[in-house]
Amino acid sequence: MRGNSMAIEQAAAGWLARRDGDRWNADDEAALQCWLEADVGHRVAFLRLQAAWQESGRLQALGAGWQDRAAPARGHWQATPADRREQMLQAMAQRPATMRPARQRRFARFAMAATLAGCVLALAWGWRSQTRVDTAAYRTAVGEVRTLPLADGSRATLASATGIEVRLSARARDVALSSGEAIFEVAKDPRRPFAVAADGYRAVAVGTRFSVRRDVTALRVVVTEGTVRLDAPATAAGAIPSVMLPAGSVALVRGNGLLVRSLPLADAQRLLDWRDGLLAFRDAPLSEVVAEFNRYNARKLVLADAQAGALRIGGSFRWDNTEGFVRLLEAGFPVRAEADTGRIVLHSR
Repeated sequence: MRGNSMAIEQAAAGWLARRDGDRWNADDEAALQCWLEADVGHRVAFLRLQAAWQESGRLQALGAGWQDRAAPARGHWQATPADRREQMLQAMAQRPATMRPARQRRFARFAMAATLAGCVLALAWGWRSQTRVDTAAYRTAVGEVRTLPLADGSRATLASATGIEVRLSARARDVALSSGEAIFEVAKDPRRPFAVAADGYRAVAVGTRFSVRRDVTALRVVVTEGTVRLDAPATAAGAIPSVMLPAGSVALVRGNGLLVRSLPLADAQRLLDWRDGLLAFRDAPLSEVVAEFNRYNARKLVLADAQAGALRIGGSFRWDNTEGFVRLLEAGFPVRAEADTGRIVLHSR
């Protein structure tokens, strides 16, 4: 054991002397770090000699002469400064442990304890970073549209009356959509898929742009960039386990049925115009149009009869201008509006 300890200390002295020289470079530093990490004893010996070197003022004394009790090695005064530094450190390393000052022995014990504590802390931090989960919840009010950055670099745009919960960890990025609709612009991270869960389904992406909408009776996914995998819940009888949705895809889930349409990209993007304050319709029944307006306004539109609800509507309208939309209906369709404080009732005529 004594021989092994002496060899370690002599090696530590050699490293310390070389590091103090003029030719030390990045490769030398990398080699030193490997030697230090190979064994706790290596690090303790190196730290002890480094502390003794610094505390005894040997860096200043090298230019003046030899300060150890023993005689200098042969050729010391003819040697280069770097050679003399190594000779002195080797002599320090060769002293018996009993001859070392008590202060140095205490430092050695402290250094070993500090090294072990550092290893424990590093392991604990690594474990914590792997198991840590950051959770945040967001919600918008009726008539509010909000874009917010997520901690992983992604962005989420929440439509009116929308709620999400975000859970980010070292291995996964999970979002739960409890109500409403949200557009997700996903930061690329192949190691951590980005998944949005709604009504048992999961829309999974690595780096892409898509929206998920959850209504009482339906779930809709619109993909405008990249590819999204839509996973069906295990309990959905007869459902396809998963389907790939490229850009331009619109997936609609009602009950256990799944309908996937492929649209021109411009048409798919138009379905997300609500982000810019617009609602776009193409030959949609007035009943559907009314439901969309009601998602964004506290003052509701009410259909008085099925005949009015069956009228077909097309165009883009501002969702915050319900009264203007009603005036257009009365001017161009067989519709009569009856307004009061809390609602506007639409009658066919």
